[in-house]
Amino acid sequence: MIRPVARQDLPGLLKLLRWMDESPKRGVLAPEARDLEGLAEELEDGLVLLRDGEVAGYVGLYAFWDGAALEGPLAYREEDLFPLLQAAEKRASELHLERLYAFPQEENHTLRQVLEKADFGLLHLTYFFVKNPEGLDYPPPEGVVIRKGFPGPGVYRELYRESEEGWALRLKWTDEELWEHFQDPHVHLLVAYRGDEPVGLAEVELEDREASVAYIGVVPKARGQGIGRALLAEAAKLAQKKGATLLRVRAHDHETGALELYRNLGFSLEEAVATYAKELRARR
Repeated sequence: MIRPVARQDLPGLLKLLRWMDESPKRGVLAPEARDLEGLAEELEDGLVLLRDGEVAGYVGLYAFWDGAALEGPLAYREEDLFPLLQAAEKRASELHLERLYAFPQEENHTLRQVLEKADFGLLHLTYFFVKNPEGLDYPPPEGVVIRKGFPGPGVYRELYRESEEGWALRLKWTDEELWEHFQDPHVHLLVAYRGDEPVGLAEVELEDREASVAYIGVVPKARGQGIGRALLAEAAKLAQKKGATLLRVRAHDHETGALELYRNLGFSLEEAVATYAKELRARR
């Protein structure tokens, strides 16, 4: 039986999430809370699979990009994953969503096979690396300076468009959305300039004692000159200044240069996540 999650399901769901935490081979995007009160606040549109009155599986949806992201599906038994996925697709169709995304751990081959059976396509793998921010001291090359601050929507969009080959999400944001995002005190933008020309950027997000480089990029004509490394060093300095003791970076599987850079600078692989997507038939 699959039905909407109810408050009485929370203890069973918490047990399921803790079971998932025991092995990266079970890992998938899921609720972050690991206490009953936190789960009650976090859950939005979720479904549970019940067996003998106990929670045996879970899948959830929340708004993401141009559709919805799946939490899960997650189940003790492999044969329960596909029914949960079908239930999530049905719910997405009822909400008139155009696209579904799923984020299993790279090592979760069981769920990845189920997603592919359900016609989800692999977009990319994302590798997350971590390091203490100390010890990254790389000045920018001659003629390049790095300044902190949002240069305005027009300059930002052009720099983002030139330096990012795979993402287009930020290009859809309005001027107001961009201004609001970069006015957040936890978000910091570093821009590299050669003279008056912006040639690279790094976006750093700070939370508690962690700093995440949400995005870093350099325009094609300025690559291979140490600008990316200098932006990363500046991000590390900012992290230390704000009291962060952990610096997190990420790169997609096609970004071989960034992957090599992070490994050479002493970053350790934290996790790898596969991004899947499916176009839904019932589009509006």
